[in-house]
Amino acid sequence: MINKIELNSKASSIRRNLGEDESSPIDIFSLAQSIESLTLVFYPLGKNISGACFRGNLSSVIAINSDMSVGRQRYSLAHEFYHLYFDKDIISTICSSKIGGENENEKKADQFASYFLMPPAALYEAIQKFKNSSDRNLSIEEIIRLEQYFGISHQAMLIRLMEENEISSVDAASMQSGIISIAAKLGFDVSLYKPSPEDKKRRVFGHYICQAENLLQADVISIGKYEELLLDAFRDDIVFGEESEGGVIID
Repeated sequence: MINKIELNSKASSIRRNLGEDESSPIDIFSLAQSIESLTLVFYPLGKNISGACFRGNLSSVIAINSDMSVGRQRYSLAHEFYHLYFDKDIISTICSSKIGGENENEKKADQFASYFLMPPAALYEAIQKFKNSSDRNLSIEEIIRLEQYFGISHQAMLIRLMEENEISSVDAASMQSGIISIAAKLGFDVSLYKPSPEDKKRRVFGHYICQAENLLQADVISIGKYEELLLDAFRDDIVFGEESEGGVIID
């Protein structure tokens, strides 16, 4: 049985351990890159896999399906955080694209992800802020404002709001289409609802890149091997440089 209080406590604990407060929206991609022993991989993984976690004694890898919407990628990464920090007896986990599957541990990871990205108190406060009237369910426009605020996928937001009794299953079923158009008309950047751009679908960040650099600096590998490792990680930007770098003004 899922203990939501315990999962919320775990989500709050990891947020604190990673230097975040217990209420603000977070940039989970940047947060993951700050974890010293973690390699973060973005790669197209098909329609059935949202992500994967591979735990090691010295370092770990989280892979995220870049073919899914950015909002879903953020949710999937939070889901994989649960496996990274709390599945101590499991070396590897490959996760389905379906939220709320039959597997009990996957349900726990989904609930953790929802609390990690949308702490209950923060969600309640945001609902009160965006809701125009307290005596009715949330409108589609208000829900889009919420998911933009927390940076989460539309489906994950609907599931959480049903859990919180803010909308009914009938409401949720009627709010499945036209989301990008509505978000655009509300003035939002709609990239949250789209997959990663083609030039960013294959990228590796974090520990792997740092280790390649360390090996080069220690003369353990040649410059040729170093560049080979980076190209294997789809980091041609490091090997060849950014085309526009020379024209960038750094504050």
